[in-house]
Amino acid sequence: MVKASKQKDLVFFGELHNNPICHWLQMEFSKSIMAERNLQIGVEMFERDNESDLQKYLNGSLSKSDADTLIRFWNNYETDYQPLLEFAKTNGIAYFGTNIPRKFARIVYKEDFEGLNTLTEEELTYIAPLPILYDAELKPYKDMLSMMGGHGGATLPKAQAIKDATMAHFILKSWDKKALFLHINGAYHSDYFSSILWYIEQSQADLDMMTITTLIQDDIHSFDAEELGKADFYLVIDSDVTTSY
Repeated sequence: MVKASKQKDLVFFGELHNNPICHWLQMEFSKSIMAERNLQIGVEMFERDNESDLQKYLNGSLSKSDADTLIRFWNNYETDYQPLLEFAKTNGIAYFGTNIPRKFARIVYKEDFEGLNTLTEEELTYIAPLPILYDAELKPYKDMLSMMGGHGGATLPKAQAIKDATMAHFILKSWDKKALFLHINGAYHSDYFSSILWYIEQSQADLDMMTITTLIQDDIHSFDAEELGKADFYLVIDSDVTTSY
């Protein structure tokens, strides 16, 4: 994976949020990349309205206790995400939150994309520029509707798409073209070279991107052929591995 990523612009690590093997390998991968070239890290786990305080914490102008008060951390932050953030802070690696504030994704679920027109000028800086492109035929969005049995309606995958569009926007906005940008996200945001990658391609189609996905199997000595086509690299984890929640 490290060898293949040496000439890439963007690498997407599709994780299972509660799996410690994913988080361990993200750290090892980051260490290896840092030894080879400039590295930047972006993550789904921080929302853009917290970005200013996140950067203050990273540059040392905000204490950990204040960060704990001001920043919305995921419940498994301390066990699963804090180590990589602290690694980036210690080593001066640029680290960005890329996700839309969850409350705005809920607006799309309830009111479709048109609901975003009610956002203030400041709130609009936390999301991808309007209007939002959308392709209902993308496999992840079709699969989401199928998996839900039609419940949630057409706005359910759109709420997912606004996350993908926003992450794509802030990846491109943050990326230093001399560096490898490693983005950490749930696998469903980058599987099938779609979702975030589709939005990136709408803005900049010439980028060289690589994806990693994560699978859970009872038997790790064989590979489920139905999973082919999801990613460039597969992290196959034994189902007996203890999860963080």
